[in-house]
Amino acid sequence: MGKKPATYADLEALPEHVVGEIVAGELYASPRPAFPHLTAASFLMALLGNPFVFGLGGPGGWYIVLEPRLNLGDDVLIPDLAGWRRERLPRAPKVVALALSPDWVCEVLSPSTRSLDLKVKLPVYAREGVRHVWFIDPVLRTLEVFRLESGQYVQLATHSGTDPVHAEPFEAVALTLSVLWDELG
Repeated sequence: MGKKPATYADLEALPEHVVGEIVAGELYASPRPAFPHLTAASFLMALLGNPFVFGLGGPGGWYIVLEPRLNLGDDVLIPDLAGWRRERLPRAPKVVALALSPDWVCEVLSPSTRSLDLKVKLPVYAREGVRHVWFIDPVLRTLEVFRLESGQYVQLATHSGTDPVHAEPFEAVALTLSVLWDELG
């Protein structure tokens, strides 16, 4: 007899200090992220917010949020950041979880979530048609950029160091990598 698939009730039963996701019927519980992870995600949101969400110094046209709960088929995922083009998601829905797949997701890699993000969640994002995926590793100080082509992700670039970069789908504005590594001064 096989293992019973995880349910939404299993997610709700998890303690507050963990993040739970369901992928392919399996419950994944990860510890809350450490500060390098939180810093990279929060500072990326700050960098993208003005030009792409609010149209200040950039083209606008995006709805980007931190840690949304995504109900994608039977899978429940929580990417570190996700973005939808405004024509697909014009404003905040009045729901806890969204069933509309994002146009872009960013996962910040941590030792405890690296395998989950790269091996388990990435195929779900491809299945659901998420056009762009970024992986940020705050320890290695890298940004990997992927685009979905014919159902498979193609790596467009791996950026490292501190120089400003232009990365799809936000290439209209230079992204200063030193900010993600908390090297502001």
